[in-house]
Amino acid sequence: MEERIAMAVEKFKLLIEEQLKRVEIMKTQKEFIKYEEVPTIVVGICGGDGIGPAITNQAHRILEFLLADEVKSGKVTFKVIEGLTIENRVEAMKAIPEDVLEELKSCHVILKGPTTTPRAGDPWPNIESANVAMRKELDLFANVRPVRVPEQGIDWTFFRENTEGAYVLGSRGVTVNEDVAFDFVVTTTDGTERIARAAFEYARANGKKKVTAVTKANVVKTTDGKFLNICKEIAKEYPEIELDDWYIDIMTAKLVDEKRRTQFQVFVLPNLYGDILTDEAAEFQGGVGTAGSANIGKRYSMFEAIHGSAPRMVEEGRAQYADPCSMIRAAVMLLSHIGFADRAEKLEKALDICTQTEKKLVMTGRDTGATSEQFSDYVMETVRSL
Repeated sequence: MEERIAMAVEKFKLLIEEQLKRVEIMKTQKEFIKYEEVPTIVVGICGGDGIGPAITNQAHRILEFLLADEVKSGKVTFKVIEGLTIENRVEAMKAIPEDVLEELKSCHVILKGPTTTPRAGDPWPNIESANVAMRKELDLFANVRPVRVPEQGIDWTFFRENTEGAYVLGSRGVTVNEDVAFDFVVTTTDGTERIARAAFEYARANGKKKVTAVTKANVVKTTDGKFLNICKEIAKEYPEIELDDWYIDIMTAKLVDEKRRTQFQVFVLPNLYGDILTDEAAEFQGGVGTAGSANIGKRYSMFEAIHGSAPRMVEEGRAQYADPCSMIRAAVMLLSHIGFADRAEKLEKALDICTQTEKKLVMTGRDTGATSEQFSDYVMETVRSL
């Protein structure tokens, strides 16, 4: 038993040293990239696997349509990256094969389709999530997920910390013996400061008056307590914005409280809680298939759907009927992020018309509804009419 304990302690020591090195790198980071100063913005199109290529291709078509003038002038170029499939990742036994990672790093922003993460019982080896790996490799620390349902008074923006918390070491826990296993949660000062400041900066820039921190600091006192205390310190720099805090368990209940939920605007959360709460929030908008997501760093940014790769749809020959709304929402966020807010606003308005107002086409995921291509054509026709 002493030998097993020593093994666990040594492994934990290595993890601590690794995280301390990561903190030192964070301390040297420069300011955010300024896209207006970039001669040619390289937009990577990475389909992923499962239904990913089918729906990502439709969002790509719409981006090409909206940015036709910029492509012609050379301000924007698109780069298709096809290697982030589960088959390629398993062959390389890496979450992201080296050649694919090199291609990703040659882009400024990436539109990424869903990717398969193996789980117990799957035919694939246990390799790390491509999403988690990409967030770490490109330091995409802010996962930004908007949810809007105007008729219900819902206008939420979630800032989920992306590179720490319960996920950063999720595949590197320690099994001491058959009776005891440990996983680890990581919270750093620099990591928490930058996600908190991103949430407050967004609130200030968009006229929001409240930021809500979500933790379980009453029980998880060390890491969640640190996260909450740092949010409180950052809040002092933004006196015009109110900070309130809620625990994750009651927060999940308050999102379904019709009176209370309209009072929330901007959320800032550790990784695991942000993952849970944004999936719940997306249900109000029509489900995770309708929600897009931004992963923001200082040098790179990646935009994606928040749902999985739905391999069953592919197996059943239904990939062409997959709903592309999530990827189109992601494209809206990408457009806004790189400086084309006018195009982003027009696309979002068209998408709202197509999914909530007119509904001339319905996505069912089967041949009883529209194909993703037909729906994307509908969105582009609507954009032209605006």
